[in-house]
Amino acid sequence: MHVVMFGDQHVETLGGAQVSMRLQRRFLELAGHTVTIVAPAVHGPRGRSIAADAAYLDLPSIPITFDREYSMSWPGRRTDRWVDAALAARPPVDVVHIQADFWGAFIGHRYAARHGLPVVHTMHNRVDVGVEATAPFPSTVLAVLNAWQRRALDVQSSGDADGSDGWAFLRRFAGRSHAVTAPSTHFARRLEDHGVVPGGRRGILDLHSPGSSVDVVWNGIDDDVLDATLAEAPEGRAPGPARLVWLGRMSPEKRLLPFLEALAESGVRAEVEVIGGGGQLAAAERVVARTRPAASVVFAGRLPYAETLRRIAGADAVVQTSIGFETQGMTIFEAASLGTPSVVSDPDLAAELGAGFWRVGEGTRADASTGALAEALRTAVADIDAGASVPVDPTIRERFRQSSRTAAMVEIYDRIIAG
Repeated sequence: MHVVMFGDQHVETLGGAQVSMRLQRRFLELAGHTVTIVAPAVHGPRGRSIAADAAYLDLPSIPITFDREYSMSWPGRRTDRWVDAALAARPPVDVVHIQADFWGAFIGHRYAARHGLPVVHTMHNRVDVGVEATAPFPSTVLAVLNAWQRRALDVQSSGDADGSDGWAFLRRFAGRSHAVTAPSTHFARRLEDHGVVPGGRRGILDLHSPGSSVDVVWNGIDDDVLDATLAEAPEGRAPGPARLVWLGRMSPEKRLLPFLEALAESGVRAEVEVIGGGGQLAAAERVVARTRPAASVVFAGRLPYAETLRRIAGADAVVQTSIGFETQGMTIFEAASLGTPSVVSDPDLAAELGAGFWRVGEGTRADASTGALAEALRTAVADIDAGASVPVDPTIRERFRQSSRTAAMVEIYDRIIAG
């Protein structure tokens, strides 16, 4: 089959959705399918460094960041004509897979509606949480986004036009989709609770259809990279203090600074490696200098993906600290696939993982206090030092492979094509 994916950003730029789309494309092609990815062209030196690829349709675009890493394409008739002409020269399209939240989603839904094609929409992000974390006056931003969406999607019915929050924004996309997927069970249930369920073209007027549900398809890990990392991993644990890894973007929603405060409060003697970059690096370094934790802390910066996985495989635990922000929490699944347990702050992620973690706080309620995190760190390090680390779920490794995730998505494609 020919799958056309639409994204907000070119898949060769930085970002979790882009990494996932590249991986999905590779494994769909390995399974014998054809993939075209439609996304904004990249500008400047970054754009020129991207090798020509027949699978990419680079939309006319304008840069939207100072480093010219990211771009946007305006959804409208001119872009519609460009997309139609570019795809007319390719094999007939069987399914449209939208993996975007903004202009890429508008453009993709417009294309599918014009040609009467079935749509899968993968919800990668909590739009309301993302806007609140990154934009001033988030309610105003969401109102503008909803108005833009109503115009771009040519909303006609009053029920379809209701709402100006993040959930209303996602509901309109879902109502125009024949299947909606989410990368975790907890996010899927949250989408369903807010009426973000598939309706297909006939379902737009009834966005809360009781028979509709969201399919759960995890974002996966490259089979070859996983196998190579496992092959290189040491047979047993090297001697020395507990080795902990924190990795991610250094921004407030990831809660790096509370982790470093809790690390000092815990008093644990451990080797801690912080992998990643972002705007809070200098603040993180100041926290370490001020609190002088008993643990050693090394800021490793951004590392290549394969090297990051090697560091995870060599660690005793990965520390996950964001709460209510992640739709899947890839790092703890990567860790579990490599046999490394995690310290988990988000109870939704803990429930998804199932086993192989030390929970922050009691019960199923999130505890954002540094005291709770410090206590979890003390417990984890004590267990590691005693040779009694928690075992991970051995089934996650196979369930997390991209080959299995692609097979699950192809089943969804087949289902909606069959009608």
